[in-house]
Amino acid sequence: MNMVFSLLAIVILIFIALGGAVLAGLKPVFFVVIPCSAFAVFVAGFIYRILSWGRLPVPFSIPTTCGQAKSLPWIKSDYLESPPCTATVIGRMALEVLLFRSLFRNTRLYLYDERPVYASAKWLWFFALLFHWSLLVIILRHMRFFIEPVAPLINGLAAIDGFFDIAIPTFFLSDAAIILALTFLFLRRVVVRELRYISLFTDYFAVALILGIAITGILMRNFFPVDIEEVKTMALGWVTFAPYVPKEMSALFYIHLLLVSVLLAWFPFSKLMHMGGVFLSPTRNMANDSRMRRHINPWNAPVKVHTYEEYEDEYRDKMKEAGLPLDKE
Repeated sequence: MNMVFSLLAIVILIFIALGGAVLAGLKPVFFVVIPCSAFAVFVAGFIYRILSWGRLPVPFSIPTTCGQAKSLPWIKSDYLESPPCTATVIGRMALEVLLFRSLFRNTRLYLYDERPVYASAKWLWFFALLFHWSLLVIILRHMRFFIEPVAPLINGLAAIDGFFDIAIPTFFLSDAAIILALTFLFLRRVVVRELRYISLFTDYFAVALILGIAITGILMRNFFPVDIEEVKTMALGWVTFAPYVPKEMSALFYIHLLLVSVLLAWFPFSKLMHMGGVFLSPTRNMANDSRMRRHINPWNAPVKVHTYEEYEDEYRDKMKEAGLPLDKE
């Protein structure tokens, strides 16, 4: 039912966009008000979540480790699995963010002859990496709509992405990659029984929403082209605070823009916020230096303690009468 409701939500958004395409009076709403409001919510929500996470106290060293910590000189330590300093933490985080190092070692568990068996599960790592990198490339390619002149780096990235020059207009490899990756991630939640059991509405909705954005974008580029000059003028109007309403746009563009706006507004309050949260995770961004530095909780309230010496002084006579051993006679 969560999958059905998520797909139904996407269909409702599509019909809302189609309604905006039919009613000409709603152009300023769909081309200015909704995108700008969504971006403002995205920025404000992103900053709020980062600041709220950053204010949380982390008094103890709690990094997740699976390697030998640095201790005696003759004991070989694992600097990436158990980073002892800031430099090694940066290396560990870089591998995690860029290559999903921990996900690469993901395993699956199944029962064989009533015994648990662990096996490699590299497909999830591959398609997750494929999705994130293709999404990054697509976002960078879209930056050409928001800057003038277009940076050579963006043009070069687009040239590499369309290296095979398969069709006219050029079909980008990142477009095919993101569709393939999202299809796998969506079907994985549907087919795998255990994963389907724990999947929520938001899990399906995130994948379906991004998949809808990717499909509408590919359709506009390769089958139902839109006026690129009008799109760029509108995008430049957003960043220069000079709103521009295009004259004519296809219904497909309305759908694409509304889905992107919904994604932006929903992003800071969803699981997609792991994009920023991964850098603030204490299990990842802390050094495992407990053997070199004592971590004391600065938020501990002062506690009045009753030492054993004081206890013995208070009950000395009764303890002696009961025959209990005393430190001091």
